[in-house]
Amino acid sequence: MYSSRTRIEGVQWDDGNREKCQKHGVSLAEIEAVLASESLMIFPDPNAHEERLRGVGRSADSRYVFIVWTLREQAEGLFIRPISVRYMHQKEIEHYERSQKS
Repeated sequence: MYSSRTRIEGVQWDDGNREKCQKHGVSLAEIEAVLASESLMIFPDPNAHEERLRGVGRSADSRYVFIVWTLREQAEGLFIRPISVRYMHQKEIEHYERSQKS
């Protein structure tokens, strides 16, 4: 399982996930920056058939970004493989902010 001490070698991009992750207007650089952010909140994804993680973070322009990813072991080490990325809707942001205050 992923922890803040897990050494991540990088982000895995290929034809299978690059276009899907960008379809909501979030750039690859922005996705990588959010994933590397100290303020990224990470949650397990209980609905997935494989071990996946969900995250909420903020982009450089302070927009909330929702990311789903899995970790992939490669010969070079452990990599983050983004599965889905999008900007959060206002109602989601309000719910998230309320949950952080309690």
